[in-house]
Amino acid sequence: MKSLAELQAIKEKMQNKVNLRASEDDNTVRVVVGMATCGIAAGARPVLNAFLKEIEDRHLGNVICTQTGCIGICQYEPVVEVITPDGTKTTYVKMNEDKVAKVVTEHIVNNKVVQDFTIGAYQK
Repeated sequence: MKSLAELQAIKEKMQNKVNLRASEDDNTVRVVVGMATCGIAAGARPVLNAFLKEIEDRHLGNVICTQTGCIGICQYEPVVEVITPDGTKTTYVKMNEDKVAKVVTEHIVNNKVVQDFTIGAYQK
């Protein structure tokens, strides 16, 4: 950083990203990845990165991907919650990078829950 103007430009760029998250419209799908120590130890970071890449590669402007702390079901980590615009929350468990593309394609793009990856499928 060489000047105050450069610092101001960085601030504005980051502020736009924060505003993007804060100004969710009625059509926004939220993907929340559990990133507490239990999730990270189970492989949540590559899952988060895979979601970010898939969302960016597909140019899905109505999807935001964030991280959270412990979701409370550590035995099922990595855990990902997909929250659709109508408020429906689906909890995917035992996630890995290979499952991400299917969740994005089936659930986020085509609005069909991938039942095999949900907590309900693992609890049976």
